[in-house]
Amino acid sequence: MTSRLLEESDADDPILSVVNLIDVFLVVIAALLLAVASNPMNPFSADQVTMIKNPGQPNMEIVVKDGQKLDRYKSSGSIGQGEGAKAGIAYRLKDGSMVYVPE
Repeated sequence: MTSRLLEESDADDPILSVVNLIDVFLVVIAALLLAVASNPMNPFSADQVTMIKNPGQPNMEIVVKDGQKLDRYKSSGSIGQGEGAKAGIAYRLKDGSMVYVPE
């Protein structure tokens, strides 16, 4: 008789639903941690990453992450326009280095 009363009280225990909610939150937290770890712009990695948003569009943006430093370069929207003059010639040597010769 007493074992039957104990079994019925376990089925109606409100703390069991709280334990289930805690389990769900742990799964959600684990999924978020995996998403942050797999992101190339992860703030905890020391890698150098270059990312291009909207390539070829007038609102193109280049994001360069080097360790903790984050640089953003935005396109002005005008591609190949402007005034300028030829300033010199650059040559690539056999070893891969570049030499600039001003005119």
